Amino acid sequence: MVGLAHGQRSSAVPLAWAWVALIVYASLYPFEGWRWPPGMAAWELPRLPWPRYFIPFDIISNLLAYAPLGLLITVARLRHGSGPGAALALAVLAGSALSGTMEITQHLLPQRVPSLLDAVLNAGGTLLGALLALALRGMGLLARWHRARGRWLDDGNGGALALLVLWPVALLFPTPVPLGVGQVGGILRGALTEALDGVPWAEPAAVWLASAAAGTETLTPWAEGATVLLGLLSPCLLAFAVARPGWPRAGLALGALGAGVLATTLSTVLNFGPDHAMAWRTPVTLGALAGAQLLLLTA
Repeated sequence: MVGLAHGQRSSAVPLAWAWVALIVYASLYPFEGWRWPPGMAAWELPRLPWPRYFIPFDIISNLLAYAPLGLLITVARLRHGSGPGAALALAVLAGSALSGTMEITQHLLPQRVPSLLDAVLNAGGTLLGALLALALRGMGLLARWHRARGRWLDDGNGGALALLVLWPVALLFPTPVPLGVGQVGGILRGALTEALDGVPWAEPAAVWLASAAAGTETLTPWAEGATVLLGLLSPCLLAFAVARPGWPRAGLALGALGAGVLATTLSTVLNFGPDHAMAWRTPVTLGALAGAQLLLLTA
């Protein structure tokens, strides 16, 4: 979809692919109940129905959901050397193709309702994002960002910068331990348990997986603190690895910590309400946070 010439690597590329993955997940969730639409021929799948009623929230969300994709693809193509018109056209074409594919695929999911209006709004959102990217370019803001990034990061670290940007987003989906990420462990255990069911030679592994899935033991304070500390240090060490020596390393690492704290607070508000915004601030978590700051300052 997007690429760069001369060995350059833009953070817009991995961020665009990450946004594509997010769109696919949101469009096809819960990925269950796949079936061919009753009475529908294959050639009828691309025929999307026009909705009978309109929900303002759906209109706005469908318009905005694809705007970041249009912006990221356009920025990546501009970095590749494409002209403004070509970059805009490719972004709109890619966004429209993705949206159309998702809407057509929703025919196969009984819990989803495909809509021509959604596809049109998604394409419009991609266009808005692409136009925003061109506006930022025209104002010189993209060039300023490129120069600022060059002062902070070594060359060729677009992927690492994308990971640092995505880490606070991942924190919006809470885990049992504050500042932890990862929601796939239980899903993988369940899939492996189902796959090994009835396999004689794999019975010990199946029993172990089942017992691990059913485990409800509470972590000790030391184990919880170590988990939080490792979760904090991971993005900070990544920042140290890609930032230029001196103050950029400390600034980027401390900025990652601050973004993590803000994202965790926002996640708590969204999931448990404003009254519990700071519920994650347990003595163990604060101790791990202080330990991470101390390690960073002495590194």
